[in-house]
Amino acid sequence: MKKEGKLIVFSAPSGSGKTTIVHHLLAQPELNLDFSISATSRKSRGKEINGKDYYFISAKKFQKHIEKDDFIEWEEVYTDNYYGTLKKEVKRIWKLGKHVIFDIDVVGGLSIKNKFPDKTLAIFVQPPSIEEMERRLRNRKTDSEEKIKERVAKAEKELKFAKDFDVILVNDNLEQAKEKAYKLVEKFINK
Repeated sequence: MKKEGKLIVFSAPSGSGKTTIVHHLLAQPELNLDFSISATSRKSRGKEINGKDYYFISAKKFQKHIEKDDFIEWEEVYTDNYYGTLKKEVKRIWKLGKHVIFDIDVVGGLSIKNKFPDKTLAIFVQPPSIEEMERRLRNRKTDSEEKIKERVAKAEKELKFAKDFDVILVNDNLEQAKEKAYKLVEKFINK
């Protein structure tokens, strides 16, 4: 009998390296993971593709989905800037016989953990310091100065939630963080 899929949540402040770690894990076929594509009302950035990186929808359409209870979790991260996980997205991945991996906001990650406590491994990726995180954000060259300051202020609040996750993974060495994340996920999906 096929085991039911599990949920692997990676949450962190922007610039912590969580997306890089998630992409590394997705590239390991033996883990049998598929990426949960979040819905967002923000505009796409850089080379982001609708239906691959996010489901880009208007704030109005997002609100209609909220009214219809279509989300496992959602939140207004910044004013009129919504993010959420559609229930049908998790069902789609489970139907494929895979485990769901999330690259998600801290509040959203904890919400999933609270809804599915026995099926979820919640990992908080912590940058070595706020200063290092800010340096990484600047090196990306994708955000305005105002947006970087907003992300740093948000990160300071998000770090307070780290203790509520199953594991805190400090990313001060990316290769070691990837290796540790692999071992954590492998152990969880095989238990």
